[in-house]
Amino acid sequence: MAEPSTIARPYAEAVFKVAAEHGKLAEWSAALADLAGVAANERVKAAIADPNLPPAKVAGLFISILAGRLSGDAENLVRVLAENGRLEVLTEIRTQYEALKNQREGVLDVEVFSAFEMDDAQLADLAGRLERKTGRKVRARVTVDHSLIGGARIEIGDKVIDGSARAQLVALENALKA
Repeated sequence: MAEPSTIARPYAEAVFKVAAEHGKLAEWSAALADLAGVAANERVKAAIADPNLPPAKVAGLFISILAGRLSGDAENLVRVLAENGRLEVLTEIRTQYEALKNQREGVLDVEVFSAFEMDDAQLADLAGRLERKTGRKVRARVTVDHSLIGGARIEIGDKVIDGSARAQLVALENALKA
């Protein structure tokens, strides 16, 4: 069976194309967030996996849960996904859509794992440095990880900048063993 990312890619690209053409990137972002949230619900997952429920009923479930919050195009997306048995990849569709949207808008999502809480000034300073380094607007999300001992580890896509004390100790240990 194909990977979820492979299955989701054409749907994400199609939604992005429609959203970009109609100037509705933010609206589609919100709709996909809502849809992914519904798809993550355990009871909804069970309904999606139930072979006795016809696709139209499963699509109707999504649409009724989000009544009034979906555009006609978003409802059509749900129907198409249900008909093709692809509702389980909604979270991945959202992830890929957001990556396309961020690329268009020149935004870079960054995960910062810090040994300690960061105040707004520290976060702004870090984001400014990363923006100068990458040439893109940075949107940073911080998670406190006390196991780092000190410093921070920054993940930018598949690139990792590890300035934590733990990483430095591991490097020192490896150097001493060599």
